[in-house]
Amino acid sequence: MRLKHLGAIALSAAAFAALAPASAGAATSSACAGGAFSVTLPGGKTLAPGQSAKLAPSALPAGSRLHVQGRYVQFDVSVSDFSVYDWALTGAANPDDLTGGRFTPIWAGKVADLKGATLSRELEVKPTDAAGSGLLLQRSGSAKMKIQAKDCATGGVFQIEGEAGATPVTFTHTLAPGVHYFLSPFTGKTQIGNDDRLIAKDSPMAATRLTQSATTSTWSVQSGGRMGFVLGEDAVETTVPSPANSCTQQCQVQNQIRGTLTVPDGALPGGETETAG
Repeated sequence: MRLKHLGAIALSAAAFAALAPASAGAATSSACAGGAFSVTLPGGKTLAPGQSAKLAPSALPAGSRLHVQGRYVQFDVSVSDFSVYDWALTGAANPDDLTGGRFTPIWAGKVADLKGATLSRELEVKPTDAAGSGLLLQRSGSAKMKIQAKDCATGGVFQIEGEAGATPVTFTHTLAPGVHYFLSPFTGKTQIGNDDRLIAKDSPMAATRLTQSATTSTWSVQSGGRMGFVLGEDAVETTVPSPANSCTQQCQVQNQIRGTLTVPDGALPGGETETAG
């Protein structure tokens, strides 16, 4: 599959090589050292790392949010539809840090459209390890939504799964200011970057990309599918060939998408089907 974009400037092999050192160690256990999530509930109470809870619907006002705070990762979750807002790397010190020690927002929003289905039952907050560095959030009703996260300097695991009966869930992803989509010169696939040489990519399963622009994308996710993303070396999809010239900085900016992409037909009208990230 090849995608075309408006106004993009070619990114050299050397440019991609220059990005690689910033992504070293993305999957190592050291990246998660000291990671631990606390969760602040809509009423203001904060669950300590490793503490679980089941929240009754009466404690979950429509449109209210959970705030998930880790050592390395933070984000908010709407209790009504499990949309995610303000996902960021904190910049906390770690040998595998990708941010240069700076607070780095990646996503302004990953907004779910449940097509009229609702989350009306209790919401479960469940740590997945004793330290609280792994977290599971889930809630159901006529729809079911689940978020899995891991607190790591390289982003760890982050994915959203949704079911709304036979109707696919639509996600609209909007990048934070200063972050943009760009095209890999080796695979032709869309990736995510910023001016500080951070690299990421969407990681879909049983999902169809419907639209793609410079800062947003929309996806239709089938029941049993999920939307996730990865950072660092896990987001680099190919071995970098020998440098051909000397582009060394802001190379993602040079190759960022300007305007919109033409998305070829996929399993759904106007979409691109991907079964794995």
